[in-house]
Amino acid sequence: MRVLAPALLLSTALLSACAQSPQSPQGGGGGAAAGSQLGFFVTSTGLGRGADLGGLAGADKHCQALAEDVGAGGRTWRAYLSTSASDGTPAVNARDRIGAGPWRNAKGVVIADSVAQLHQDNRLTKQTALTEKGEVVNGRGDTPNMHDVLTGTQSDGTAYPAGANDMSCRNWTHSGEGAAMVGHSDRTGLDDSAAAKSWNTSHPTRGCSQDALKGTGGAGLFYCFAAK
Repeated sequence: MRVLAPALLLSTALLSACAQSPQSPQGGGGGAAAGSQLGFFVTSTGLGRGADLGGLAGADKHCQALAEDVGAGGRTWRAYLSTSASDGTPAVNARDRIGAGPWRNAKGVVIADSVAQLHQDNRLTKQTALTEKGEVVNGRGDTPNMHDVLTGTQSDGTAYPAGANDMSCRNWTHSGEGAAMVGHSDRTGLDDSAAAKSWNTSHPTRGCSQDALKGTGGAGLFYCFAAK
């Protein structure tokens, strides 16, 4: 019987161990473990104050915190929200806040390659508009329905013009009377209209309070995008 030299035995053992080690995932992995690839999600929770998100800064902070919880805090996160011009402050367009894309959900699926595609022919459905945890958001037919996602925006991702009705609950600082424009995360509504299927411009809420948002099928959730 041939006896292997110690050095050869060690080399053989190392090769065997490497062969049995699992490979590192390539591309879009499962769940929020997509980590640094995660570029889009629907917030799994709101802030509990209806449409009072603490303005854009408060909404961005919430996006950042949720991303950090799933290991994606190394990116700069922005809420997909528009605001109206007020007291000399110019309007802010949601589409201008979110970077250039592409954006992957928590399962590694690219929901849009660019800002233009996001607002024309994106891949958002109930199965792809996931939370940061990789969970499906309750939609029409589920209990409770939570598919109303706050946006305050027109279908092209721009703010409503000066003189139009407020559609952002006083720029996301108010939880009383008023209204906010929402989209349907599941792209489903009461009918087959374009508005019912819109992810960002379906209908106004009945008010700005948490109860008012629930009354129209929401929970104060919003979209978050990695801008960098």
